[in-house]
Amino acid sequence: MAFDGVTVAVLLIIFVSTLVRAIFGFGHALIAMPLLALTPIGMKTATPLIALIAIILGLIIVRDWHIVDLRSIWRLLVATVPGIPLGLILLKGPYENTGKIILALIIIVFSCYALFRPRLIRLKQEWTAYPFGFLAGILGGAYNSNGPPIAIYGTLRRWRPDRFRTNLQGYFFPSSVIIVAGHGLGGLWTSEVG
Repeated sequence: MAFDGVTVAVLLIIFVSTLVRAIFGFGHALIAMPLLALTPIGMKTATPLIALIAIILGLIIVRDWHIVDLRSIWRLLVATVPGIPLGLILLKGPYENTGKIILALIIIVFSCYALFRPRLIRLKQEWTAYPFGFLAGILGGAYNSNGPPIAIYGTLRRWRPDRFRTNLQGYFFPSSVIIVAGHGLGGLWTSEVG
């Protein structure tokens, strides 16, 4: 079986992004999506491919389900569901270049946040999960980049380090299943993805 340059590049991107998620608990799509957008496979193929890989990673990485903060996670998931169709509209419509710009801005803002670590407010109310989950749904449906809003939410809720990674995985696995279902219903599963 011969591999062309595009296949090798895609496999290398997936390997590196998967390694980052295995080490840090998130970041898979933040690395894979912008790099895959630069390859000929395009966003409409990269998005469902990375979503499927996210499910597999979720099954492998998740441990310690008993310490997941279910009060926050179920609220995030409930809010994620209505955001996914909006993300699919952004992805499937004639907005691919706009989507790439939005994805780049999200990565820049999240990188600045991670680099400078500004002193932020502490979220104490459970209802605050809803706007973060909704934004995560939009970004997850369009670009599999639902991680930044959830990571920021966890930081603002002051999740302890031992629970931070577990809570992220507790959110990412079910949200990835929902996102993959949305991609299937949206007609994004093609022979290129498989």
